[in-house]
Amino acid sequence: MKIVMAIIKPFKLEEVRDALTGIGVHGLTVTEVKGYGRQKGHTEIYRGAEYAVSFLPKLKIEVAVASDLTGSVIDAIAAAARTGQIGDGKIFVVPLEKAVRIRTGETDADAL
Repeated sequence: MKIVMAIIKPFKLEEVRDALTGIGVHGLTVTEVKGYGRQKGHTEIYRGAEYAVSFLPKLKIEVAVASDLTGSVIDAIAAAARTGQIGDGKIFVVPLEKAVRIRTGETDADAL
């Protein structure tokens, strides 16, 4: 089992969710986060004054999947979240040792 974490632009959430649903992923967790990558933020002009925005709003999506679905999930997220612009995001894959469904006590793949 793996946890696939993706940092994406907020307006791409629905497209990513639809892509994941299309390949059979039924659950995900979304968290609002802020950060920056190579672009180091940007500057905005508001009422004539220039402001530096160091941390950009992003969404972090976490999906727990069976190991054999990992490649499909990565491909689906990457295709749905891609705009071709700086700041499209990143995808991280982390091993998942154990999962337990609290309600039923199911473990590992059955809990997903």
